[in-house]
Amino acid sequence: MSHPADAGAAATGAHGAAGAAADRPPVDTTPAALRRAASLWPDREAVIDVQPGQDTRWTWADLLDEVRRFAAGLLDRGVAVGDRVVIWAPNTHHWVVAALGVQYVGATLVPANTRYTGSETLELIQRTGAVAAVVAGTFLGSERIAELTAAADGSLAEATDLKTLIRIPLEGGDSATGNGVVVVDISDLQSRATDQLLAEAEARADAVTADDVADILFTSGTTGKSKGVVALHRQTVAGAHAWGSNGALTEDDRYLIVNPFFHSFGYKAGFLVCLLFGAPIIPLAVYSTSETLRLVEAERATVLPGAPTIFQTLLDEPTRGEYDLSSLRLAVTGASVVPVVLVERMQSDLGLETVITAYGQTETMGFITTCRPDDDAHTVATTCGRAYPGMEIRIGDKGEVLARGEMVMQGYLDDPENTAKTLEADGWLHTGDVGEIDDAGNLRITDRLKDMYITGGFNVYPAEIEQTLARLDGVVESAVIGVPDERMGEVGKAFIVRREGSGLTEEAVREFAAEHLAGFKRPRTVEFVEAFPRNASGKILKTELG
Repeated sequence: MSHPADAGAAATGAHGAAGAAADRPPVDTTPAALRRAASLWPDREAVIDVQPGQDTRWTWADLLDEVRRFAAGLLDRGVAVGDRVVIWAPNTHHWVVAALGVQYVGATLVPANTRYTGSETLELIQRTGAVAAVVAGTFLGSERIAELTAAADGSLAEATDLKTLIRIPLEGGDSATGNGVVVVDISDLQSRATDQLLAEAEARADAVTADDVADILFTSGTTGKSKGVVALHRQTVAGAHAWGSNGALTEDDRYLIVNPFFHSFGYKAGFLVCLLFGAPIIPLAVYSTSETLRLVEAERATVLPGAPTIFQTLLDEPTRGEYDLSSLRLAVTGASVVPVVLVERMQSDLGLETVITAYGQTETMGFITTCRPDDDAHTVATTCGRAYPGMEIRIGDKGEVLARGEMVMQGYLDDPENTAKTLEADGWLHTGDVGEIDDAGNLRITDRLKDMYITGGFNVYPAEIEQTLARLDGVVESAVIGVPDERMGEVGKAFIVRREGSGLTEEAVREFAAEHLAGFKRPRTVEFVEAFPRNASGKILKTELG
């Protein structure tokens, strides 16, 4: 890795910040993308939802019909242009229909994390002023509508602007009511579609423009209160198209989506990519290694993106050899610092033809930089590639990575103060990540600004230590933080998840660190843990370690 670019230098995508004509998406709204897919590939598979409790296979023409009827149902419930609709549900075909249906009528999609409690989802509904919410009924043994009602002290009608709760029946036994808010099952909502409502839905879709708000995704809130990222249709579609183009996706691919739809990795780098390139959407509601491996084999999946922990669990699965994974051609990972050894094992042990590392944030639709399929193994393993077409990067003060371009958000919802802190007047977004740009324009993320700690006057970047520990036999994953020390100010503490059956000891970790790291970088203490707390994108919540 060569020296970092100076603060005034910028690296752009392969075709410059504006992008070449060939890199532009053919449409700039999701309704237009759906109509185009149904026109180009009417009889090809669009949705393959065959996980436990689901048995749905739709063509692109079928999907368009389902979305139109959902959109008509929203109109029957009075959803207006610009209204916000929350979706609180796992990855199933219902989520795809609901999201695209919301946008079809010119409303704004607001995904809610499936890990949220009823109180957290209620707060999201209140903050966005949502008039409707699509909610899983009973999921993982919990009645979600009952949770919402309880969080609102029994009256959603008084606590929110909600007029409609649209229930997705998943496990049966749903009986909760909205106490003043109409509750309707998704199939019943669609059954309300009359010819007049369908025609009105088509008129609404015709009127959606590239500069209308498509969605509001909330950040993970790891450093404070979560912030709502406001994104336009053109920004959302541009990001999905850039991702799919880079992976050379076609209608012959088959995309297994284990990343949650409520996150940009499962939504904008997930089913929206399928919408633009014709690849079938294969959702997974609850991640498990066995179900993932089964779906790869049974559905001949070719594309499998995920956070590093996903691939780590697949590699460590004892029954992996019993499955035929030969259909897989493309894996994309990121969402945290990726150990070099993990990339190497994905290539050698999973037999993947192409492994790409990438980097993005909710504030950039999930897309800032990416490696390319023809990059050499060293570039893929040690960098997160160059800026996407349409994006620029540069290094600012304290080594912070700045990004600018067509995938950068409009701003934070109702939060001009944080918008101004994060987004400069000339368009540069402060990512909060520390990095370097090499002579070829490849970005290497060295850490988060907030994760850096100072020991004895030296800056210490935990990511470097974690990369080193990843090569120690018996280490599944590690997280390093700075803890207070009277003499040094702060010293390192390493949390380690051991491989099952490993006899790894603290002394062995110390000896390995002494061999491979300078004295000030070596963790002072080591603690073994069963698992790490994580946010939706798979990032470890270091604020919960101590």
